[in-house]
Amino acid sequence: MKHKVKSIIMGRMKRDKKAKDKDDMFRPCFIALYDINDPHLKAKAPKQILEFKKVDKVNLDNFRVNYLLAGNDLVINNLVHIEVVRKGNQLVLNGRQKIPLLKRLF
Repeated sequence: MKHKVKSIIMGRMKRDKKAKDKDDMFRPCFIALYDINDPHLKAKAPKQILEFKKVDKVNLDNFRVNYLLAGNDLVINNLVHIEVVRKGNQLVLNGRQKIPLLKRLF
């Protein structure tokens, strides 16, 4: 799935007790898609939320990522587009990110 977005927030979701008792290795996760950068600092709802069940690994290819310690979520800003591909129990995130010139120098 290819999405034209400015940023995303990705994180884990809570499992229900039945799923945890049945299989302890997999986790559900979400990817919230936004039209603004730093959505965690603004009170704006995502344009779409993608939810995935039974995920054990997420591969992020060629992105500058911010890790939010307070919520254990990842934020990726300055996106042109992102592509989310599910391969078995893994997600692969690919896409294009514009990194401002000043950030590239340091």
